[in-house]
Formats: sequence, structure tokens, C-alpha cells
Amino acid sequence: MYTRRKFINTSVLTGASLFIAANSVAEVISVKSDHSSESKPVVISTWDFGIAANMAAWEVLNNNGRALDAVEKGVRVPEADPKNQSVGFGGLPDRDGKVTLDACIMDEFGNCGSVAGLEQILHPVSVARKVMEKTPHVMLVGDGALQFALEQGFKKVKLLTSESEKAWKAWLKKAEYKPIINSENKSFRPDKLPGNQYNHDTIGMLALDSFGNLSGACTTSGMAYKMHGRVGDSPIIGAGLYIDNEIGGATATGVGEEVIRNVGSFLVVELMRNGYSPADACKEAVMRIIKKKPENAKHIQVSFIALNKKGEYGSYAIQKGFSFAVCNAENQELLLKGNSYY
Repeated sequence: MYTRRKFINTSVLTGASLFIAANSVAEVISVKSDHSSESKPVVISTWDFGIAANMAAWEVLNNNGRALDAVEKGVRVPEADPKNQSVGFGGLPDRDGKVTLDACIMDEFGNCGSVAGLEQILHPVSVARKVMEKTPHVMLVGDGALQFALEQGFKKVKLLTSESEKAWKAWLKKAEYKPIINSENKSFRPDKLPGNQYNHDTIGMLALDSFGNLSGACTTSGMAYKMHGRVGDSPIIGAGLYIDNEIGGATATGVGEEVIRNVGSFLVVELMRNGYSPADACKEAVMRIIKKKPENAKHIQVSFIALNKKGEYGSYAIQKGFSFAVCNAENQELLLKGNSYY
């Protein structure tokens, strides 16, 4: 069995084959599942902390639950983990010492909800779902999002842990803003740096349930030591996340500004609509980012994962070191090494 500490390079899976197309710079990994019910359900998510999140989502999917319920339950795991300094509780703060959270969720009907710059609430993804289900709006931000959350029964929580506060104070000594590529991958990241500035990103999750319906969620505490008020791609429908139940879904991680500029997740889904495999769609979206700013691309990370209606999934990233987690009936602890340009 492949576990959270083992990456797949080549393999043959029951009911699926792992297709690897090598080129001069990278491997393209795309898992091809057949069209039978054996390919469903499945859930995929970004980074190695996606394994625990996927297992929580699988509890819903394995009992014929709805994909929407699965992704909400799944991403709530890293949201509540104080050891994960890139999502939710314990997240690294902005340069003013405030932990601000962004999240969105989208279902099979095209309904979506989002919050940005939310403070003092443990589970922003659940607030985003309330925005989707209880309001005529898609996004609430800042104080308005907090007011709404409190009205819906959420309780205030101190999100800044002593460890993250200590890291922030260490960062203040020089106040240099230099996010480190692939910081989210614990097996890849460099040795601990002053101020823990290496840890600064997102969990995005996509699920296909036993009824053949798709949903997705994306949640983050954003880039560490960002300007107060900065919002990345994670809560923006079409950028950090997009679902089209006729085609598939996509989600992003990395430098959100570049994802926003290219409306990345929507682009991936539209490419799948036009016949691209999930992996090839992710690759094309990454290549468009690189093409627009080739010099800048050498110093940033952007990664996409995608899942289509057939249960096929894939990824692509600018830099090496990206990983994504997969959970299905055959394996609940699958971690795949994402393919990359550099």
C-alpha cells in the first residue's frame, strides 16, 4: 500500500491505469479510471495534509453522502489543526499580527458561497456554505462576514496561537516578505527559517460522489505576513475553485495573485470541456501563467488539481515539490507527486 510518505511514479491500480507522458522538463501524471461505478466516489486535495482531510471526506462519500457535505467536512480538518500554519486555526498572521481567513465552497448545481478576510471564526468554509444557502449573495468580507457568522451561531475563537505569534514576532525583526516555494510540502520544504515564513498556503478539495455529482471547497489563512486586507485566489469562484457538474472541477494553490489574473480554475474546467484530460488542462493553465511572466514564474509556485465526471484526475505545477492526496475505494492514503514545468 502506498501511504502518506510514499509518492507514486509508476503503478497499475485496480480499475485504473497510471499514464505517464514524459517530456524534456517534466512528467505528466494523469490517473485514468474507467466509466463504471467503480470509479466513484473519489476525493482529491492539495498537499500532504490533504490525506487526513480526504479521510474525513471519505466517511461521507463511503456512506453514499453528498459531495458537498464531504468537501466541507474534509477541509474542516486542516482548518482546526493548530499545527498547520497555512490554514485556519494557528495560521500565520498578516504583517499586523491578525489571522484572516478566506474560503469558498461550490456544489453540483452551481451554487457557491465565499468569505474573505474573516477573523475569529474557526471554520470559514462552513460560514461560506451558510452564505451560499442563507443569503442572496456569493461573497461576504471582513466585518460583514464576521457579523453574519455570529448571527448564524458561530462563536469567536482566538486564531493566533502562541507558536504563530512567536513566528510573527521573529519575522518583525527584519520584516522581509519572501514566501518560500513549496513550503506546504513537509517532506520538501527547507529547514525551519526565522519567522516560519515557509508555511503560507491552501487546501483545495474536489469530490465526486456515488451519484456522479461534483463539489469543491478551498480554504486558507493566506500568505504569511501579507498586507492587512490582502485577499488571494482561494475565496474567489473561478480563480481558486470552480465546479461544472457537466464537466468537472478544479482548484488551485500557490501565489493567488497569478491564479486570479488567469482565472485559473475556470480555465482548467473549460479546457476539460474542450477535450483536455485533467492533467493536460492543469498543464495548459500553468503554461499560460509562465508565458505571460516567464521571469517571474521562476520564483513562484502555482499548482492546479482537477477531477472530471469520469473520475479521472491530474495535476500540474510550475515548480517541483507539489503533491496532492487521493482517496477512493482502493486506497485512502494515496499521495501523488505532482508534475511540474521546472
